[in-house]
Amino acid sequence: MSFCQVFEQSINICASATVVERVITDRDLMHRWLNPLLRCEPIGDWDTSVGSRSRFIILIPLLKPTLISVVIEREPGLIVWGFQGFFQGRDRWECQPIPSGTKLINRFEFEIANPFIEFGFNRFAATFTKADMEAQLRRLKRVAEEINQS
Repeated sequence: MSFCQVFEQSINICASATVVERVITDRDLMHRWLNPLLRCEPIGDWDTSVGSRSRFIILIPLLKPTLISVVIEREPGLIVWGFQGFFQGRDRWECQPIPSGTKLINRFEFEIANPFIEFGFNRFAATFTKADMEAQLRRLKRVAEEINQS
């Protein structure tokens, strides 16, 4: 029996919520902060409105595990992707304006139905995944602040 796991982190960014949201949702900018082993490809045209679909592909030679994502919630400053594949979950990105710019909150919640995959993830990949998500936020911050200054 699987259980829901949640990784949540936040970062303050010296850029407006509009700029931060653009860095999250513009596919070219997204690939500047995503882990280099992760690619996002649209299914159809790239769009971030509710119902839009894409593939997140982990670039592991031969395997290339893929998650299908669908935008399940969208409003200014908020986007939530729902995932299905070797696990199910949601990846929520929320931009909250603060006096110095934007507080970005990323909440990733997921379940892994296969007990063997869940055990392997918890044993070998959970710590790496959390650290990678934190590094991803730092890269996103750099991109947003660079755009904000130009």
